[in-house]
Amino acid sequence: MKLDLQGADHPAPGDATKGDPVPAVPSAQPAADAVDVTALLERGRTLATPVLRAAVDRLAPPMDTVAAYHFGWIDAQGNPADGDGGKAVRPALAVLSAQVPGAAPEVGVPGAVAVELVHNFSLLHDDLMDGDEQRRHRDTVWKVHGPAQAILVGDALFALANEVLLELGTVEAGRATRRLTAASRALIDGQAQDISYEHRERVTVEECLEMEGNKTGALLACASSIGAVLGGVDDRTADQLEKYGYHLGLAFQAVDDLLGIWGDPEATGKQTWSDLRQRKKSLPVVAALAAGGPASERLGELLAADAKSNDFDSFSEEEFAARAALIEEAGGRDWTAEEARRQYAVAIEALDSVQMPDHVRAQFVALADFVVVRKR
Repeated sequence: MKLDLQGADHPAPGDATKGDPVPAVPSAQPAADAVDVTALLERGRTLATPVLRAAVDRLAPPMDTVAAYHFGWIDAQGNPADGDGGKAVRPALAVLSAQVPGAAPEVGVPGAVAVELVHNFSLLHDDLMDGDEQRRHRDTVWKVHGPAQAILVGDALFALANEVLLELGTVEAGRATRRLTAASRALIDGQAQDISYEHRERVTVEECLEMEGNKTGALLACASSIGAVLGGVDDRTADQLEKYGYHLGLAFQAVDDLLGIWGDPEATGKQTWSDLRQRKKSLPVVAALAAGGPASERLGELLAADAKSNDFDSFSEEEFAARAALIEEAGGRDWTAEEARRQYAVAIEALDSVQMPDHVRAQFVALADFVVVRKR
């Protein structure tokens, strides 16, 4: 069954302009151009890391060591390391959101740490479920310490996230915990959907967007509001900030899907054609299959055969490259880039109804620009 992608909300594959795998977006506000995004990310990381490390230190051995390895603080032999701890977008958003009601960035730190703990819980489990051997340019936890430790440490980080918030003992902390718990459940729903889709020949674009909204959008939504909730904003304001984060998450994931096929392994830290190797029904794939036409039909035939193949793991680089070329020819790459731009625009629009200082809004916009224009 072919899906008609024509409509007001979703332009058809092939309508977007050909370009780079990472879509460029115009800044929604000139002031955002003057924001130092690197400094924003570093502020979130600097404020959150000491509290994050203190939380991880509560874990019983060897979970504390395994978690420290995952976060890049030590190497596989236990020696101190200065590993890649990720982009730190979520902590940056959490401490920034605390400034919406006029609170200090530090008010958002427990929220930043809690969101980062849940995010890394999901990474530990996802790497194991997906069989990913590389994360942030080095071996994943399950490959170094074994599957059991990856599961246990992931569970422990999830529990710590709630501890960090609830031990504040305030009404606002309770409200923040409820939002984090709801986001966590949605994230798990998204991972379950993602896994189930790998075994289906066809997935609709709507299903894919729902899955990615759960898997990525929900936690970014929480990060964008949790500091503000700790700072005392009302639910309507928190909901609008969540809307910004949710659609930013969809834009983020659309870019991630592009990088999962066409990203440079040196930048992403993953294998070439990473998502194709895992048979992921990511947006470029789903959009290409729904587009119709010779390339779409040939792609569908190949992927259907792949699903029944016993030697998929031995495919050559050329075979994966051929599938990527068909996705691009069918319009899946261009459509996904355009979808990232569309979701970005919805995210920025959500900020319009939130009262906040102009410089705080400019920083939200600048972080959105960073998320949608990136190489890793």
